[in-house]
Amino acid sequence: MPLYEYLCEKCERAFEVTQKFEDPPLESCPECGAPVKKLMSLGGFALKGNGWYTTDYKKNTGDGGSKSS
Repeated sequence: MPLYEYLCEKCERAFEVTQKFEDPPLESCPECGAPVKKLMSLGGFALKGNGWYTTDYKKNTGDGGSKSS
């Protein structure tokens, strides 16, 4: 399930909530009950470092991808 970040407009508390896609967004802060706004955040997936090699990808045959027998 996705993790969403919210910020309280009154107490300025930032918090995260795990919700399903079909769940409605939160409307109030669990601490003080004031309205909250949903924050945009970076995704948790990044391709970094070693381990991505040219052998991991399909080879280009140069003939448009079709093979003839």
